[in-house]
Amino acid sequence: MSLEAELYVSTDVETDGPIPGPHSMLSLASAAYGLSGGGKILVSTFEANLEPLPGASGHPDTLAWWAGQPEAWAECHRDPRPPLKAMADYEAWLAGLPGRPVFVAWPLGFDFTFVYWYCHRFLGHSPFGHNGVDMRSYAMALLGQGYGDCGKGRLPPAWLDDLPHTHRALDDAIEQGALFCNMVLANPGRGPSA
Repeated sequence: MSLEAELYVSTDVETDGPIPGPHSMLSLASAAYGLSGGGKILVSTFEANLEPLPGASGHPDTLAWWAGQPEAWAECHRDPRPPLKAMADYEAWLAGLPGRPVFVAWPLGFDFTFVYWYCHRFLGHSPFGHNGVDMRSYAMALLGQGYGDCGKGRLPPAWLDDLPHTHRALDDAIEQGALFCNMVLANPGRGPSA
């Protein structure tokens, strides 16, 4: 399958703890990017705030971190939907995309864990299967450096668009999706026009 047939669904979640179940996903956002003609195209976005899971509670360490992010905390509590409704809306959005969705995140292990768990809990399956791309691992492969040397502060400036990282899930999904596309396009012989 060609790069042009895929849509890279950059996804960011905001939560009140480190794992789903005991803790809740508060906000889910995705930005679907396509690659065409040697450039990136933001095709569509999705954003939903979710009501907390029944019986779940915030983790003290995560809540302490949120105390320093009052604007983002308020944003992820605006107009929350029941989790079943939010995940059904998400699945419908994915199904309407004009290409095969590929889950992309930084870090994949955290964001994918929450989305995968919520999909199975409320939809009975994951629209992504078990598949996803970890952006930092991809940067490691492109740069030929160790994982620890591939933090966002060490990436080539040409990969970084001037986009905000606010801890509002949609802002972060858009920013990270642009970064991922820039990484793909910078990979000689791998871009859509190759």
